[in-house]
Amino acid sequence: MAEAIAIVGLVASIATLIDLSARVLSRQRDFASDISNVPQSFRSLWTQLPLLTETLKHIQSQARTRQLPDDVTRALKAVIDSTSEQVSIVQTYLSQVLPCDDASKLERTLKVLKSLAKEDKIQEALEKINKSNNVLILHQTTRHVDTGDRILEEFSKLSVARVASSKSYGVCLGQAPQVATNALIGRTSELQQLRDWLPPNSQPDGQRIISIAGMGGMGKTQLSLAHVRDCADHYSSVFWVNAKDETSLRQSMAALSVIIFHESANPVATSTDDEKVKVDKVRQWLSDSQNDQWLLIFDNYDDPRLPGVDSFTGYDIRTYFPYRAQGSILITTRSRQLLFAKQLLLKKLEGIEQSLAVLATRSGRAVNGDASATKLALRLDGLPLALATAGAYLNQSADSFDDYLELYNNSWSELSQHSRGPVDYEERILYSTWNVSYQQVRGQDPVAAELLKLIAYLDNQDLWYGLFQQELDDAPVWWVEMTKSRVRFNQAISTLHGYSLLEIGESGYNLHTCEHDWTLEYLNHEIDQEKCRIAVRCVAANVSWESEAEYWVRNRRILPHARRLQHFQITAAVGWAGIESDDLFRFAYLYMQNDMNSEAEKMYRRALDGYEKAWGPDHTSTLDTVNNLANLYKDQGKHGEAEKMYRRAL
Repeated sequence: MAEAIAIVGLVASIATLIDLSARVLSRQRDFASDISNVPQSFRSLWTQLPLLTETLKHIQSQARTRQLPDDVTRALKAVIDSTSEQVSIVQTYLSQVLPCDDASKLERTLKVLKSLAKEDKIQEALEKINKSNNVLILHQTTRHVDTGDRILEEFSKLSVARVASSKSYGVCLGQAPQVATNALIGRTSELQQLRDWLPPNSQPDGQRIISIAGMGGMGKTQLSLAHVRDCADHYSSVFWVNAKDETSLRQSMAALSVIIFHESANPVATSTDDEKVKVDKVRQWLSDSQNDQWLLIFDNYDDPRLPGVDSFTGYDIRTYFPYRAQGSILITTRSRQLLFAKQLLLKKLEGIEQSLAVLATRSGRAVNGDASATKLALRLDGLPLALATAGAYLNQSADSFDDYLELYNNSWSELSQHSRGPVDYEERILYSTWNVSYQQVRGQDPVAAELLKLIAYLDNQDLWYGLFQQELDDAPVWWVEMTKSRVRFNQAISTLHGYSLLEIGESGYNLHTCEHDWTLEYLNHEIDQEKCRIAVRCVAANVSWESEAEYWVRNRRILPHARRLQHFQITAAVGWAGIESDDLFRFAYLYMQNDMNSEAEKMYRRALDGYEKAWGPDHTSTLDTVNNLANLYKDQGKHGEAEKMYRRAL
């Protein structure tokens, strides 16, 4: 019974569409027998509708003889019903713009001019008819068992939601960054996620609010604009506004009134009250119950002031949403605390191929099989802004990939002063992109800001609570505050994570490699001796002796943090005389265990100097250090130096 009803429904839908198509063709022939006299937008109908009609007759015959499976029947009916809706729109439009049969030549000419002037208003319906036609032809040219699924898949790509044409203003990106179509590399799954979540047909009722969240430099703006390129025809209008601060947002919203209400060409409001009126009018327009197919992009909302998020400079973006909960809203932000939005978290590029593709696109150079390019791509660790910055620099320079890598590693500050970032990232170049988030963190939680500066002297991977739980003599106030409880430490971590400055891993916390470079080169442009001392204490206190159970597990975990303190900028500037000798001894012991003999010798020597000054040459701590130095020399085959040290220890 259900199958018979489905077939009857399909046959009826086909009959309706064939009738509509015939009326449209007849109306056009009444207007002109020569296709050259027909406006460009309508010419495709002369070929599309006869083809559509013929295809429909074949499907109708198959349905009547019950050659179609149930799923195919249902899928075809959905496509045909949506096509009928679009053909009906065309028919209505033609009745308004084409002359009646007894119209004069002058009336016909005037009608043609009106038709030509309004072509863009019907273009969308014609495009949908063409797409539907392709789907139906696909059905007739395939005989796969999954035909129904394929038709449904193709049908899902059609924008069949109602578009309020009288409210349509197309794509209005205003002062949005100019992003080349090939600038976005990868991000296929993220774009698909936006297609699934944002367009009106993804959730016909209610408002769709999506946030693209991630640390600075991940390409959030580029992703949002790529979605516009892909799916602009799903929306009646697309608007972009600058949300970096409340002043910029008010100005952007006020400027939309020029487009929507055809106001003065000067978008600048003459007063605060005037600006408020313009913003309010835009919000009311977005709230019109017949106008719910738009997309509004709030770009760079990085400083939120929301419940639980204290910010002296931030604001609540929701006060600029339409009064009525409708439409599609896309927010790019570094904050992960926009709980009112469904979050799409943007992470670094996965796979070296995508990183190399960014370098190739931005530099204009071949990278396939280039070991130097691969080395640079690995160093920049999948951060789109870092890769784009490197490519932009190399595009304007004769330097090689190796040259740039050397500059990045050894002359970061100089490179930051004389290197321009990619134009599509605006003023947020690599060397300052995280400054915005840092200032917000410092205003909200100064302890978290100090913790971020401290991490510059530790490794960027595997930071954990126990690493920082150390007592210090003359500890700074922020350290005492942070280490007083696990809850307070977690609060600082939460603040950094909330602004995408820190990731939470399975067993610890992590920073991106490029951000870690910035913490040392920018936040600690001058080496902070106090934070060096704290970092040394944190590492040293976590070194285990051989007599302890599974000591190698703990030492293997702490070793990367000890290695960080061998960074050439740190070792050259730190005042080792101010470091506790016991801490230096533990460092030396750890280095010796891991065959870092040169580093171990230096640390033992520093510890020995400290012990001799504090306790004298015959103190147990002094002699233990001498003995360990002797063992180190022996292991290295330096028997003369080893003998001297052994004799002294005796």
